[in-house]
Amino acid sequence: MVSRGRVHANQHQGSPSRTRRESLGEKPRSTADPEANGRLTATTGVLLVVLLAAEGVTILRIRPLLVPHVFVGLVLVPPVLLKVATTTWRAARYYLGDPAYRSKGPPPMVLRLLGPLAVVLTVTVLASGIALLFTPSSERGLMLTVHKASFVLWFGVLTVHVLGHLFDTASLAPRDYVRRTRQQVRGATSRQWALAASVAVGLVLAAALTPHTGSWLHLNPSR
Repeated sequence: MVSRGRVHANQHQGSPSRTRRESLGEKPRSTADPEANGRLTATTGVLLVVLLAAEGVTILRIRPLLVPHVFVGLVLVPPVLLKVATTTWRAARYYLGDPAYRSKGPPPMVLRLLGPLAVVLTVTVLASGIALLFTPSSERGLMLTVHKASFVLWFGVLTVHVLGHLFDTASLAPRDYVRRTRQQVRGATSRQWALAASVAVGLVLAAALTPHTGSWLHLNPSR
């Protein structure tokens, strides 16, 4: 009877650590919280904005800066794939009826409609840019047109996309790097490693493929 009473009391009382967190107003550490996904999406988004800004600088003088333009473009590929993966995961969990993601709700309708278009255009811009390094010279004119046209469309869509997510990104991105908020959702270190790994893979990809830019310049002296 005494043992049963103690178990019953413990069930009502809860674990000491949980009770202490609740008394301090702290959010319990969670692995199922969609905020974990949101944090990784936001920090990846900040990284992409920085890399895209660097890429934009190279466009101002594309001919003399073609090598860094290609290098940064290749570094972008893995982080872009990471962000596509995190946003696809959120959409999948929402439409499959996950309670946590359903309670968080979807993005505004405009952003939901632009999301798939942004993915398609981003992939087109990056894929056509990489293809230019290997496409036969007789077909490079068409591929360059695809690259430029998709970039113009992509820039407009991405501007709306970034502005639409600006508040959420600014709110979520620092949370894995601030001591107080870092402890609220498990997996901060794993998310940081995922982001670092995407950059590392991008650097390896860039180091491997950027040398092909030399042959492109040699065969296209007027580009």
